[in-house]
Amino acid sequence: MTTPEISHSGKIVDIQPDFITVEIVAESACASCHAAGLCHTADAAHKQIAVPFTFGDWQIGQEVRVFLKRSMGFKAVWLSYAIPLVILLAVLLGLLELGFGELSAALLAIGAVCFYYLGLLFFRDKLRNEYSFYIKEK
Repeated sequence: MTTPEISHSGKIVDIQPDFITVEIVAESACASCHAAGLCHTADAAHKQIAVPFTFGDWQIGQEVRVFLKRSMGFKAVWLSYAIPLVILLAVLLGLLELGFGELSAALLAIGAVCFYYLGLLFFRDKLRNEYSFYIKEK
Protein backbone atom coordinates (compact mmCIF):
# COMPACT_ATOMS: atom_id res chain seq x y z
CA MET A 1 0.00 0.00 0.00
CA THR A 2 1.38 3.42 -0.91
CA THR A 3 1.36 6.40 1.37
CA PRO A 4 -0.46 9.57 0.31
CA GLU A 5 2.68 11.63 0.96
CA ILE A 6 6.28 11.77 -0.13
CA SER A 7 8.74 12.57 2.64
CA HIS A 8 12.45 13.26 2.98
CA SER A 9 14.68 13.77 5.96
CA GLY A 10 16.29 17.16 6.13
CA LYS A 11 17.95 19.78 8.27
CA ILE A 12 16.81 23.36 8.79
CA VAL A 13 19.46 25.73 7.38
CA ASP A 14 17.63 29.09 7.52
CA ILE A 15 14.57 30.57 9.20
CA GLN A 16 12.80 33.63 7.78
CA PRO A 17 9.49 35.21 8.79
CA ASP A 18 7.70 33.73 5.75
CA PHE A 19 9.51 30.45 5.17
CA ILE A 20 11.93 27.90 6.56
CA THR A 21 14.72 26.61 4.31
CA VAL A 22 15.34 22.88 4.69
CA GLU A 23 18.26 21.07 3.08
CA ILE A 24 17.59 17.51 1.96
CA VAL A 25 19.88 14.96 0.37
CA ALA A 26 18.34 13.59 -2.82
CA GLU A 27 19.99 10.28 -3.58
CA SER A 28 19.86 8.39 -6.84
CA ALA A 29 18.71 4.79 -6.74
CA CYS A 30 22.26 3.49 -6.75
CA ALA A 31 23.56 5.88 -4.09
CA SER A 32 22.45 3.50 -1.36
CA CYS A 33 24.04 0.50 -3.05
CA HIS A 34 26.82 -1.20 -1.10
CA ALA A 35 29.14 -0.94 -4.13
CA ALA A 36 28.39 2.74 -4.84
CA GLY A 37 31.86 3.83 -3.72
CA LEU A 38 33.52 1.50 -6.20
CA CYS A 39 31.64 2.23 -9.40
CA HIS A 40 31.52 6.05 -9.13
CA THR A 41 28.09 6.24 -10.74
CA ALA A 42 26.23 6.96 -7.51
CA ASP A 43 25.35 10.56 -6.83
CA ALA A 44 23.65 12.44 -4.06
CA ALA A 45 22.67 16.08 -4.39
CA HIS A 46 21.97 18.51 -1.59
CA LYS A 47 18.79 20.45 -2.37
CA GLN A 48 17.20 23.29 -0.47
CA ILE A 49 13.44 23.59 -0.19
CA ALA A 50 11.60 26.69 1.01
CA VAL A 51 8.75 25.55 3.24
CA PRO A 52 6.06 28.03 4.32
CA PHE A 53 6.62 28.99 7.95
CA THR A 54 4.53 27.05 10.43
CA PHE A 55 4.39 27.85 14.08
CA GLY A 56 6.62 25.76 16.24
CA ASP A 57 9.92 25.75 18.05
CA TRP A 58 12.14 25.55 14.95
CA GLN A 59 15.90 25.97 15.19
CA ILE A 60 18.68 26.06 12.62
CA GLY A 61 20.33 22.64 12.44
CA GLN A 62 17.20 20.83 13.64
CA GLU A 63 16.46 17.50 11.92
CA VAL A 64 12.98 17.46 10.34
CA ARG A 65 10.93 15.55 7.78
CA VAL A 66 9.66 17.40 4.70
CA PHE A 67 6.34 16.23 3.28
CA LEU A 68 4.58 16.70 -0.08
CA LYS A 69 1.36 15.10 -1.30
CA ARG A 70 2.16 12.16 -3.58
CA SER A 71 -0.26 13.50 -6.21
CA MET A 72 1.83 16.69 -6.43
CA GLY A 73 4.93 14.58 -7.04
CA PHE A 74 3.20 12.81 -9.94
CA LYS A 75 2.08 16.18 -11.32
CA ALA A 76 5.68 17.41 -11.19
CA VAL A 77 6.82 14.35 -13.15
CA TRP A 78 4.17 14.99 -15.79
CA LEU A 79 5.04 18.68 -16.09
CA SER A 80 8.79 18.21 -16.20
CA TYR A 81 9.25 14.96 -18.12
CA ALA A 82 6.16 13.41 -19.72
CA ILE A 83 4.63 16.46 -21.42
CA PRO A 84 7.95 17.68 -22.88
CA LEU A 85 8.60 14.19 -24.26
CA VAL A 86 5.19 14.13 -25.94
CA ILE A 87 5.80 17.61 -27.39
CA LEU A 88 9.24 16.60 -28.66
CA LEU A 89 7.99 13.44 -30.35
CA ALA A 90 4.82 15.01 -31.76
CA VAL A 91 6.65 17.97 -33.30
CA LEU A 92 9.51 15.82 -34.58
CA LEU A 93 7.31 13.17 -36.18
CA GLY A 94 4.85 15.76 -37.47
CA LEU A 95 7.55 17.80 -39.17
CA LEU A 96 9.19 14.70 -40.66
CA GLU A 97 5.81 13.66 -42.01
CA LEU A 98 5.41 17.12 -43.57
CA GLY A 99 8.70 16.66 -45.41
CA PHE A 100 11.11 18.69 -43.28
CA GLY A 101 14.72 17.53 -43.17
CA GLU A 102 15.88 15.58 -40.15
CA LEU A 103 18.14 18.33 -38.83
CA SER A 104 15.57 21.11 -39.13
CA ALA A 105 12.82 18.89 -37.69
CA ALA A 106 15.03 17.98 -34.72
CA LEU A 107 16.00 21.60 -34.06
CA LEU A 108 12.39 22.79 -34.29
CA ALA A 109 11.28 19.97 -31.95
CA ILE A 110 13.93 20.98 -29.41
CA GLY A 111 12.82 24.59 -29.84
CA ALA A 112 9.23 23.58 -29.11
CA VAL A 113 10.34 21.92 -25.87
CA CYS A 114 12.35 25.04 -24.96
CA PHE A 115 9.24 27.13 -25.60
CA TYR A 116 7.27 24.81 -23.27
CA TYR A 117 9.86 25.19 -20.49
CA LEU A 118 9.84 28.96 -21.04
CA GLY A 119 6.07 28.86 -20.46
CA LEU A 120 6.64 26.95 -17.22
CA LEU A 121 9.16 29.59 -16.21
CA PHE A 122 6.58 32.35 -16.68
CA PHE A 123 4.04 30.44 -14.56
CA ARG A 124 6.53 29.41 -11.84
CA ASP A 125 4.88 31.56 -9.15
CA LYS A 126 1.49 29.98 -9.81
CA LEU A 127 3.05 26.52 -9.79
CA ARG A 128 5.01 27.29 -6.63
CA ASN A 129 1.73 28.07 -4.84
CA GLU A 130 0.26 24.71 -5.88
CA TYR A 131 3.13 22.71 -4.39
CA SER A 132 2.80 23.06 -0.67
CA PHE A 133 5.48 21.44 1.42
CA TYR A 134 5.22 21.12 5.17
CA ILE A 135 7.57 19.93 7.87
CA LYS A 136 7.30 17.92 11.06
CA GLU A 137 9.80 17.25 13.80
CA LYS A 138 11.75 14.07 13.33
